[in-house]
Amino acid sequence: MVVNCLRGFEFLGDWALYYFNLTGRMGLFMLRAVIATIVPPYKWEPLVNQIHFIGAKSLFVIIFTGAFTGMVLGLQGYYSLSQFGSESALGSAIGLSLVRELGPVLTALMVTGRAGSAICAEIGIMRNTEQIDALECMAIDPFKFLIAPKLVAAIISLPILAAFFNVVGILGGYLIAVPVLGVNEGAYFQGMYQSVIWDDLYMGLVKSLAFAIIIIGICASKGFYVHLDRAGGFGAEGVSRVTTSAVVFSSVAILVGDYLITAILL
Repeated sequence: MVVNCLRGFEFLGDWALYYFNLTGRMGLFMLRAVIATIVPPYKWEPLVNQIHFIGAKSLFVIIFTGAFTGMVLGLQGYYSLSQFGSESALGSAIGLSLVRELGPVLTALMVTGRAGSAICAEIGIMRNTEQIDALECMAIDPFKFLIAPKLVAAIISLPILAAFFNVVGILGGYLIAVPVLGVNEGAYFQGMYQSVIWDDLYMGLVKSLAFAIIIIGICASKGFYVHLDRAGGFGAEGVSRVTTSAVVFSSVAILVGDYLITAILL
């Protein structure tokens, strides 16, 4: 009995030390990435390539997801509001839901699954094949060469993708609410115009920027330190495990960050 109790404390201590170490390592990683972003020289070609990869190539899945999210909100919102005779508030409900919550969060989750996983796998493979060590041997800062363009590109791309998500989601809700369910077109857009204010747009922008930092911070750092991660290791299997871990960890961090930012800015 005593031995089992001691093993339980040992497990909890090992778990706590590992995650404290992981948090500190990610914090130092992001500090070095930010410094590499600020310090010259600046090269535009890697940044443009990363904006194309993270932003432009994610546009289709963002538009697709946004359209069906807006349609679902239109259906669910209509049948909920119709019970109280408040169908005219449907535009307000869809606009606020998308701008404040669903737009930034679902955009970040989609980018995590499409681009974040690829970033983690790419950097993890470079670490396993000693390409990052080769950069350091040639006096090339891997943070300046690899991480900084991805961080800046994510910060630029996430708010724009979230804006596309919001616009397409509002149009998707309109297609269901007005032609299909018979909601008045003027009431749909007027309710949205009156309820969505600049504070709501500001909250969505802050969330998008924070989620961009979370995605790059977690996915890139887990790939960069693939040998030190409990889920990682050498070889293709280690990279695959750490990539899965990065996607899960990033998704959870996005949801937790969404709550914290909402609680602070409300």
